[in-house]
Amino acid sequence: MKIRDTEIKIIQSDIAELKVDAIVNAANNKLLMGGGVAGAIKRKGGKGIEDEAVKKGPIEIGGAVSTSAGSLPAKYVIHAATMGLDFKTDEAKIRSSCANALKEAERLKVRSIAFPALGCGVGGFPEIGAAKIMAQEVFRYIWFDQPKTSLKEIIFVLFARPAYEAFTRNVLSYLEYIIHKLQQGPFITVDIIIELNAGVVLIERSNPPFGWAIPGGFVDYNESLEDCAVREAKEETSLDIYDLVQLHTYSKPGRDPRFNTVTTVFTAGAKGVPKAGSDAANLRVLKPEAALKLKLAFDHKQVISDYLKLRRK
Repeated sequence: MKIRDTEIKIIQSDIAELKVDAIVNAANNKLLMGGGVAGAIKRKGGKGIEDEAVKKGPIEIGGAVSTSAGSLPAKYVIHAATMGLDFKTDEAKIRSSCANALKEAERLKVRSIAFPALGCGVGGFPEIGAAKIMAQEVFRYIWFDQPKTSLKEIIFVLFARPAYEAFTRNVLSYLEYIIHKLQQGPFITVDIIIELNAGVVLIERSNPPFGWAIPGGFVDYNESLEDCAVREAKEETSLDIYDLVQLHTYSKPGRDPRFNTVTTVFTAGAKGVPKAGSDAANLRVLKPEAALKLKLAFDHKQVISDYLKLRRK
């Protein structure tokens, strides 16, 4: 399957025999290459790989560095430290080492990379868990962090049949679910009832769906609900808001005619002079009762009604 322009594959093979730009070694943070995947890479590629790696160590657990690949068919070995010399690993270490291996591959500008099941050898981490963690990191890297990645092929390489079957069941189907189900929504938004002495702030939308609305918008990737509320309020009303309090979350399908959206509504005070921003055609400050008489977009009539009920209580 493909994520953007990158092909994702799962094969049963010996990673040390693959002719790809880079292979990943499930390493310890001292970069000593003993048994498991590391031992196989050293036996077939030569001790020079370990010597070069050790000179770059020790590294943080979860980090990654690269070396040449000796006599292997690959060009590089990326050593991803999934554990220390105590051979203990966990989700956070596997997640970080996978993410940093992808970043190192990007730095090297490689087009193809092969991963073993990180943490599943001497680390003893469950293969199903590793499969899903690595699938999540691959998706996040390509979809969000590096959409124009140099990587055109990412291969999960499993030596033993049970590991191959675990990755086959849990990587491709999981990625299909993320892309074709989760990407359809629901999308996360925030709305803010900005309380001023004269009333609450409403904007007239310049984009469909048209009408008057509480200020708000979509939450960006890596942004908290609160940070989004502050940003959207500034963009749409020129106000700096403070004292955010969550009012309610609205999730009824059909509340937004564009997409399936879930919004969290905040109340907030504000500093500054209210003025329609780039995303608003107009702005008014009205008592909530008067706002209910306007043509309101989305389910904002319900939101303001609920706000009034809570205020009366």
